[in-house]
Amino acid sequence: MAMQVERSIVGADVAKAELVIHHDDRDEIIRLKNSKLEIRRWLKQQPLNTAIAVEATNIYHMDLVELAHGLGFEVYVIDGFQLSNYRKSVGGRVKTDPSDARLLSRFLKNEGQDLRPWSPPPAVYGKLQSLLRRRAALVTARTAMTQSWANETLLKAAFETFVTSIDRLDQLIQKKIKEVLREAGLQEQVARCQAVEGIGFLTATALVMAFVRGEFKSSDSYIAFLGMDLRVNDSGQKNGRRRLTKRGCSEIRRLLHNAAMAASRSAAWKGLYEQHRSTGKATTQALVILARKLARVAFALMKNQDEYVSKGAKMAC
Repeated sequence: MAMQVERSIVGADVAKAELVIHHDDRDEIIRLKNSKLEIRRWLKQQPLNTAIAVEATNIYHMDLVELAHGLGFEVYVIDGFQLSNYRKSVGGRVKTDPSDARLLSRFLKNEGQDLRPWSPPPAVYGKLQSLLRRRAALVTARTAMTQSWANETLLKAAFETFVTSIDRLDQLIQKKIKEVLREAGLQEQVARCQAVEGIGFLTATALVMAFVRGEFKSSDSYIAFLGMDLRVNDSGQKNGRRRLTKRGCSEIRRLLHNAAMAASRSAAWKGLYEQHRSTGKATTQALVILARKLARVAFALMKNQDEYVSKGAKMAC
């Protein structure tokens, strides 16, 4: 009978500049520069039976994840919602980079049998993410230039030509997005999301892109992936401020915010928006709640392959 070799477990807390790594077997903390060269050098020193747990960040964890996977290691990308709940369940109070790295290795050690190793995203995810980010940069540049050139009369005609060129590039990007969706067979999913009041084509595309990235067990996990879940810091009798975790793609959250603004003026969602405003919530808070609701509805439609029935239509029945 072959002897079962126990795997080594590592938790890695990732920031833009640095990785803080916890080796569970020897309870050791080390720090690495977050660069491909340093990460590859460290990985080559680890036994191949090493399993690595890392929390999903914006993009900063991807070098570690992709390099480790490419070298044959099992990598587990833990979403923020799971990790936050686990921290509460084990009574975690201190939140530092080393404590987060320890928590990740502890989570993998105790819950690993229910986790699925990371695998590279579908090619369509990378294509759509790149196109949406390029468009976001284009829109930001257009807005900044328009504001700064608003009072420049001598070059008004030339600037208008420049803006027209930007608009043409925007249209080209959106055309390319539609081609990618068609090639991947995702038009129906986009149409499902776009049927929801307030959700336009680009927001629907972003929601579908996130959905195809992973197998989400619930809408809570999906919301956490979008960075729309709340970080709560309560202690004793004191209730701390609730803040969005803002993990994941910021462009999806921007598009969802715009969708919520449009939805708040629709017959279907105006009541919910005004209800939260009437309780004293600020405009931004009410819009975040509505954006989260729209994302949950879209998730249910995509997961169940359902067709959307508007709230107005339900009331008319």
